[in-house]
Amino acid sequence: MPQAIKKNLRARIVTDSAEDPRSIPVTLRYEPDAAPGDIRLSFRGSGEHVEDWVFGRDLLERGMRGPVDSGDFRVWPCGRVQAMVERHNGHTVAMVQFDIAALVRFLRLTYPTPTPILR
Repeated sequence: MPQAIKKNLRARIVTDSAEDPRSIPVTLRYEPDAAPGDIRLSFRGSGEHVEDWVFGRDLLERGMRGPVDSGDFRVWPCGRVQAMVERHNGHTVAMVQFDIAALVRFLRLTYPTPTPILR
């Protein structure tokens, strides 16, 4: 089983404001001993509040090929090189946009051998 993986990336918070999406640092973590099917996405939200999202690794993989959702989360490709991760929490929606290449590099690290989606 792979070891715990932690990767710091840049992503864009997408809001309904007229401003361009702002780039923020995010951390993706995969901890196979604690939660073998989950990815943890952490970033600083408004103020000093840290957002911690947990969703399935398979959701992230499938969402790079086409729209998928599970519970509060939805993932889909946005053009050829971007992917969106969206979270519904009560009456609020938050979206984070990633470069697909960065997500693929992270996901490759979470498997002992390459999987077809990640080649």
